[in-house]
Amino acid sequence: MKYCFLFIVALSTVAFSCKTVKKTQVVIQQAITKKDTSQTIVIKETPRVDSAAIVKDIMSKVVRRKIDFNTFNATIKVTYEGPEKSDNFKVYVGMKKDSIILMKVVGTFLGIPGVGLEAKVNKDSITVYFHQGEKYVMTRPISYLKEVIEIPFDFSTIQDLIIGNPVFIDSNVVSYRAGVNQLSVLMIGDLFKHLLTMDNSDFKALHSKLDDVDIQRNRTGDITFGSYERMGPYQFATWRSISIAEKSKLNLYLDFKEYALNEPLKYNFDVPKKTKRK
Repeated sequence: MKYCFLFIVALSTVAFSCKTVKKTQVVIQQAITKKDTSQTIVIKETPRVDSAAIVKDIMSKVVRRKIDFNTFNATIKVTYEGPEKSDNFKVYVGMKKDSIILMKVVGTFLGIPGVGLEAKVNKDSITVYFHQGEKYVMTRPISYLKEVIEIPFDFSTIQDLIIGNPVFIDSNVVSYRAGVNQLSVLMIGDLFKHLLTMDNSDFKALHSKLDDVDIQRNRTGDITFGSYERMGPYQFATWRSISIAEKSKLNLYLDFKEYALNEPLKYNFDVPKKTKRK
């Protein structure tokens, strides 16, 4: 049960890093290659006017390039590597903004062969329908995600993750670094330290890494965005590498084979009336 709900989030997830950052300078330096000699600028509590203006401009560009949509359809080839199993399967996704997420898994996932499961997510609940073996359907409140994986996801966050928008963007930027080709920004919010690396020319996300502010946690992970292609007026990351680790490690590789904005949803979620419920 836990893995099925984790899977729904993991298809679109960012991860949480385990190694605590004692100083923001240390985190930024770890993200800098030895060959790059650009200066790291640390914004203090009372930043200089020019530094504050630069940060404000950077963050406004990050917000402006977020993908907006009414509907979104996609076919994703997924490679899953877990502590005990490795699988390859396809996921069909349909989303309507601020309304619904539909998913259908075709292949083998966690030992479930064939058309293993379908899922429907809305603002209030998550419903998963299992096709194989003992057919049954399970419904849980959206808050169940927080209980299972201990990550404060809400519906909007999940939709942003699926479509490739950076999440947990905070206005509290404590440092930034501009290199020749990349720009790194470190934000610290109430829950996470977020190191976001972007392309220096068009501000598309290249890598997102989050650390718990709570130094007692031992979660680690990151998401890498690649193979950007044009999707309407936006740049869309058609390939993503995701790693999540705490006591065990989970790797996901997402290859978007088909994707389209603002077309009618292709998928339905119909559960037979007599299906057993758990």
